[in-house]
Amino acid sequence: MAAVEFAIIAPLLIGMLIPLVDLGLGIAKNTQLHNAAQAGAQYAFVNGWDSTAIQNAVTSATKLSPIEALPAPSQSCGCPTGTAVTTVACGSVCSDGTNAGTYVTVNARSSYTPVMPYPMLGSSVTLVATSIVRINQ
Repeated sequence: MAAVEFAIIAPLLIGMLIPLVDLGLGIAKNTQLHNAAQAGAQYAFVNGWDSTAIQNAVTSATKLSPIEALPAPSQSCGCPTGTAVTTVACGSVCSDGTNAGTYVTVNARSSYTPVMPYPMLGSSVTLVATSIVRINQ
């Protein structure tokens, strides 16, 4: 009797386990991608603006493959306003009297191909991470 019950339940359990493992793999890849974007931002914070070097920091931060620093890192000036940064001309003075800061936006992108195809996701999912840091210049 136990063998019959197991034969009935085992496919259901395996059918539930595979999507959970797939979701876990996707989340792990997404975490690695965010870490790579953070590595690029950290490079910019420590070494200043160098687009090529920042891209290299992103792509070499993890063994995740393929990973791209797209769109390319960008540099802009802005004034912090609460939880956002308002873009202004470089050299301007912010409303609080401070000088506008220089910010670097670092992006990382990779695709994740699930173990099993899911009709709602398609054959692959594009994962994107962004990190913004204020640098001294």
